[in-house]
Amino acid sequence: MLVVDTDVISYLFKQDTRADLYKPHLQGHLLLISPMTRAELEAWALEHSWGQTRREAMRVHLKQFMLVPFDEALCVKWAEATDSARRHGRPINSSDAWVAAIALYYGVALVTHNKSDYLGVANLKLV
Repeated sequence: MLVVDTDVISYLFKQDTRADLYKPHLQGHLLLISPMTRAELEAWALEHSWGQTRREAMRVHLKQFMLVPFDEALCVKWAEATDSARRHGRPINSSDAWVAAIALYYGVALVTHNKSDYLGVANLKLV
């Protein structure tokens, strides 16, 4: 299993050349995404006035990722990730903390193009 950050999913969907950096790491893994990632992608589509066809194409693309549900244990991991980042002098925003929390909860790596967003979170493995 791997957790995939919003930026990497976006690169894959848009067929951005940066996606090529991550494709080898993703193959053969169950790919998890945060509800925050799912919501951010929907917000991005609305903000940029995507039409129904493109939004539906994005939703089809997202079917290859497993959407992790929120639960009490995940909420605890979010609090721990947020606190860890703060204590290390690298506060993390709420959305990124949810992504980090899922990786911590499952004990798997997070695949991201924005490593600096997560550097303050202890025990988080980054790809």
